[in-house]
Amino acid sequence: MKAIVNALIVTMATASSALAASGAAADEGGFLTPLFLVFGAAVIAFQAVPAVILLGSMVKGLFSAKEGAGAR
Repeated sequence: MKAIVNALIVTMATASSALAASGAAADEGGFLTPLFLVFGAAVIAFQAVPAVILLGSMVKGLFSAKEGAGAR
């Protein structure tokens, strides 16, 4: 158990400089970043349309008059 703890301490001590922010990845991401954001927005929009239709149908069914309620 002590060997595992020592190995973790050594690993964390040597990896601290690798985890520091050096600014090496400070580019804008190019064309793919806005494309990914647009794709995500399109997925949300295309899933919102059926959800709104379903919500409208549920509200309509909830507030409509019960036609066959006495038949039970």
